[in-house]
Amino acid sequence: MKKIIIGNWKLNLDHLEAIQLFQKLNYSLNTDIDEKISIVVAPSHTSLRSIQTIIDADKLNIFLSSQDVSMFNDGAYTGEVSSNQLDKLNISFCIVGHSERRQHFNETDEIINVKVNNLINKEITPIICFGESNDQRTDGNYMDFLINQIENSTKGLRKDKVDEIIFAYEPIWAIGTGQNASLQDIVEVISKVKEFISKKSFFNEEKIKFIYGGSVSPDNSNEILNSKIIDGALVGGASLDVDKFIKIIESVDL
Repeated sequence: MKKIIIGNWKLNLDHLEAIQLFQKLNYSLNTDIDEKISIVVAPSHTSLRSIQTIIDADKLNIFLSSQDVSMFNDGAYTGEVSSNQLDKLNISFCIVGHSERRQHFNETDEIINVKVNNLINKEITPIICFGESNDQRTDGNYMDFLINQIENSTKGLRKDKVDEIIFAYEPIWAIGTGQNASLQDIVEVISKVKEFISKKSFFNEEKIKFIYGGSVSPDNSNEILNSKIIDGALVGGASLDVDKFIKIIESVDL
């Protein structure tokens, strides 16, 4: 199974800056990685069309992800972006349930579930984020909490509809806190989530990936990305620095 490395640019860069960063990334990539690694970038909505035009024109093997999607398909919902609109832009992936969306915009598992189903219906691969806070981990019931997040986020998925899904474990307690999740921590969570998901009718071992997304950097990427059970990484701040992002990509043993 190919590793997948996703750069989440968050609320950074106007569309001209995004183009510059994307072009620098493209020029810096080793052309031999395509067989082993899929590269995805997630710019702001205002930059999606500009970068998609470059990808289409140059036939690049880099994929685009939206950072979020509306739970509504159309209607009087000012400021929202629907799965149908993303589909018309040929967007391949979409992040849903990121901890920042849950924290700052009060998104619930139920909202995330609607978004996941909307994306699946448009054959856009959802990148479903899940993770626990420091208090939840300290309480000792974090696995029950995480499994519940996954259960509620994937309700109603049909095997005949699901092509690919990516589950991204991003422990909130390890993001921007100075604390790092150990490989043992990551493997424990992903192993148990994978065991839970494997019992679902829509599970396909070849199509569903489990990646890690908590403060990934060149310092910890080698250990994370070369673990057999971890299928890739969701990279935040480091993806805005091409040199750091390339080091993360190159840490995968080809």
